[in-house]
Amino acid sequence: MRPDQWPRRPLRLRFVDWVRRWPPALRKRVEWFGMGVLGIAVLLIAFRQPMSERVYPDARGQQLRDAAQLALSQGKLTSPDGTGARELFAAALALDPDRPDARVGLQRVGAAALKQAAEATEQARFGEAHTALRLARELSVPTADTDRIAERLRQREADVAGIDTMLAQAASARAEGHLDGDPQAALPLYKRVLDLQPSRNEAVEGREDALSDLLQQVAPALAKRDFTEAARLVARVREYDPGHVGVPDAQAALTQAADRERTQADRALRRGRIADAGEGYAAAVALDPDDAAAHDGLARTAVAWTQRAEKQAADFAFEDAQHSIDSARTLDPQTPGLADAERKLAQARTESTSRKEHVPVPKPTPAAIAEVRNLLAAAQDAEARGDLLTPPGDSAYDHLRRAKALAPNDPAVQRAFARLLPAARQCFDDALRANRLVRAEGCLDSRTQLGEEATTLRIARRRLALRWVAVGEERLGAGELSAARSALNAARGLDPATEGLDAFALRLNTATRAAEAHR
Repeated sequence: MRPDQWPRRPLRLRFVDWVRRWPPALRKRVEWFGMGVLGIAVLLIAFRQPMSERVYPDARGQQLRDAAQLALSQGKLTSPDGTGARELFAAALALDPDRPDARVGLQRVGAAALKQAAEATEQARFGEAHTALRLARELSVPTADTDRIAERLRQREADVAGIDTMLAQAASARAEGHLDGDPQAALPLYKRVLDLQPSRNEAVEGREDALSDLLQQVAPALAKRDFTEAARLVARVREYDPGHVGVPDAQAALTQAADRERTQADRALRRGRIADAGEGYAAAVALDPDDAAAHDGLARTAVAWTQRAEKQAADFAFEDAQHSIDSARTLDPQTPGLADAERKLAQARTESTSRKEHVPVPKPTPAAIAEVRNLLAAAQDAEARGDLLTPPGDSAYDHLRRAKALAPNDPAVQRAFARLLPAARQCFDDALRANRLVRAEGCLDSRTQLGEEATTLRIARRRLALRWVAVGEERLGAGELSAARSALNAARGLDPATEGLDAFALRLNTATRAAEAHR
């Protein structure tokens, strides 16, 4: 076999053969060099942390403790940036929880904080004293020691602040009726005194009297229907003293007012007086934000507005329909049917424009003219009966709507429509003169639904409420307490702020109690 046909040795073995041919001294140096490189690699992997920390495991903790001790000696007990003694000792403790040095250091910081609080108290640096005392408490300084400094701090603040002066200022503010609202009012001054001296009897009594004065403003606020202010007054008294003796009665007055407003709103909504219903439910919510029934009433009122908007859009009363849609959105932007009402209003506008510009109004047929005349006669009869809006289907309004659909440009139909609101006003005045108050109230409801101006309606409601009060006084004088109570409720439903209503209610309640006592 020729040499070129001999089998070739693997590369690793050929490298070994080549190294064996080296001089022994050279091979020894290469071996030592390889071991050194391997050792350095191992060190780089194993000692990735600072060498000082591997050799001296407590070096970092000692640095933290030294820095903490230095900060403590300089009076830098705590710092948001972590360089205070408290933060440094805490870091050292976290690094090595088994060593007691850092824990002892934190105790020394607490003692230093207590000392600083005492010194700042005596020097009238009250802000610093409060801060240092808070730090001492956080570091678990004995409660007896912190309470002692806290009591001294309270006494020093009271001495510097001038308790007697503040009490005199509070009494003067209360005499002037300046009870709350700014730091110089009576209640804030009494509160400050009690913060400094909780057992100061003059401050306790003064605060109670001032709170009673504040609660006396609730009834006038309710009488003026300023329900938000009435609820705010009661809530404010609760903030100062939840257990004040007058709070239950004041809260009961708010609850009664809310119940009354909600009941009247229910009645108004049933009668189609949507605006009055919305005001009543809103008042009930202002008095009690958690009144679920009032919130439900607001939602139902918003739906009623959308239904009225659709009806007005169908009659091409675009401004009225837009007002109804806006009212519904104000009460509840998520009202079901709101989008439909807006769509129908837009369609009605488009239809009206299209009719005016492109579609000539056809002349009514003889049969349609005859039907219109019959409808006008039926509307006139209903108007004479006072059935302007009710009963459904047989009211003057319903007859005229059908007549308008047949002959929208008929002057007689247009005159009849224009006569409805004045007829409702005349109906109201005639009924009031005849003292037929129930009929007058029905005519007033018709004026509301026909779009009477709000100010005029308020005046009419006040007139009718005054008449109910007069009837109630007459029934009370005759000893007919049940009839007098019905008159009182009717007057309240129309206008709770009617002049003489509260006095009449008081006399009726007194007479009712006397009658019950003699049974």
